[in-house]
Order: sequence, then C-alpha cells, then structure tokens
Amino acid sequence: MIKFLNFNNKKKDFSNIDIDLNRIPKHIAIIMDGNGRWAKERKMPRTLGHKAGVEAIRDIVKECNNLGVKYLTLYAFSTENWKRPKDEVNALMKLLIEYLKSEIAELNKQNVVVMHIGDISKLPLICQDELNKAYHRTKHNSGLVLNLALNYGGRNELVYAIKGIAQDIKNGDLKIESINEELVSNYLYTKELPDPDIIIRTAGEQRLSNFLLWQCAYSEFWYTNIKWPDFRKTHLREAIYDYQNRDRRFGGLKQE
Repeated sequence: MIKFLNFNNKKKDFSNIDIDLNRIPKHIAIIMDGNGRWAKERKMPRTLGHKAGVEAIRDIVKECNNLGVKYLTLYAFSTENWKRPKDEVNALMKLLIEYLKSEIAELNKQNVVVMHIGDISKLPLICQDELNKAYHRTKHNSGLVLNLALNYGGRNELVYAIKGIAQDIKNGDLKIESINEELVSNYLYTKELPDPDIIIRTAGEQRLSNFLLWQCAYSEFWYTNIKWPDFRKTHLREAIYDYQNRDRRFGGLKQE
C-alpha cells in the first residue's frame, strides 16, 4: 500500500537516530525539487540554486554509501525540463559535466558505480561522453550504484519498452503469449535495478512528475518541505526511520 505521510512539523533530531541497519531500503529514489525556489528566496539566479543542490548530492551519496543503500536514483533532468529557458538548460548541462569531472575520482574512491537512465542521446555529446566515461571508470566497483535519471520520463520509458517488445515480436524473437510483468520490466531503462523501496520528494510538492511510473507500484512515498539544496543526511535518516516503521504488505495481509 502506498502511504502519503509528511513529517515536516516534527522537531526531533534525526542526525543520530537509531535506524535499523539491517532493514535499510535497498533502493532509494529522490525527486530533487526546489533548487529554483531556494535561489529565489535568497534573491539569487536559479542557476545558483542548482549549484547549491550539488552539495546536497554529495552529502546524500556519501550517507547512502555509509548506510549500505545499494541503489540511489536521482531525478536530475526530465523529458519536460527542456521547456525551461535555454540559459537554464545550458547551465544544467554544464553543471552535469562539472559534477562528473570534479567528483568522479572521489566517487570511484568511495567504491560508487555511476550509471544513468533515460534517453541520453538527446543530451549534448560532451554530456554523453562524460556519463559513459564515468560508468566505464566505476562499473567494476561494488558499493552504492548512483543512478542519474537524465532526459528521463516515465511515459517515455514505457513507450521505449513497448517499441522494443513490438520490434522483437515483429522479428519473431518474442511471442505475444510470453508478455508478462517480468518481461515488461526487462525492457525498461531500469532493467538492471530493483524497484525503489521509497521515493523521496523535496520542496513540498506531492506528485510523481512522470518519475518511475511502472517501478513505483509498491514504493513508499515520503515528502518534505525542505528544498533540495538544504536536504542533508539528517533528513535522509528521518525518511528511512519512517520507512522502517511502516507496514508494507504488497497487497497481502499483515503477518501476525
């Protein structure tokens, strides 16, 4: 059962909360929202809000790795984000390149694998190149998998999967009768990843915004009013603590 809970009014300090390290969610996905509003509140250009958001990424990646999270998917750039002003889109592409170039050595040192999902063929060639270099440099690591969703949209992903299935049926490599949920999952961008256990969204909005539509069927949702540049490991621990105190039944009954 999907639960919609918000713990923004709690004053408890979760920085040293006693979360159960044996029940850490395997896959955490985050909709990193609020960079522009964070900057606007400070009378700064929106681009500086995105730069400030990189600090949050550093903190959360490190904490997820320390806690033993296996997969962290960050919604970095959606298929709809192309509608934003050209200067802002260019700044985001530049920031992606800068992040990969400046952080890859440290990520590799931390044993992190850097992956991506989405149609990156629409990104500038230099972005594609840096993403591919980051993956090949880190693909043999065994720690956290940092999965960057870039030019990603849940509906676009489903169309991608349907086209792949249709093409294989046309080629005679697949029979209609063999189509089931497992097969569909294997045609998605996320075919190598488990479904997210929890999806976190910052900055107060309570919607998926076309993120992991197929994969979120039994994900827990956790919302906070904290804008992404201010999101830190304390908030991550709060989300995990809440997750660990939920009753996940996946459509069944609670075990007595």
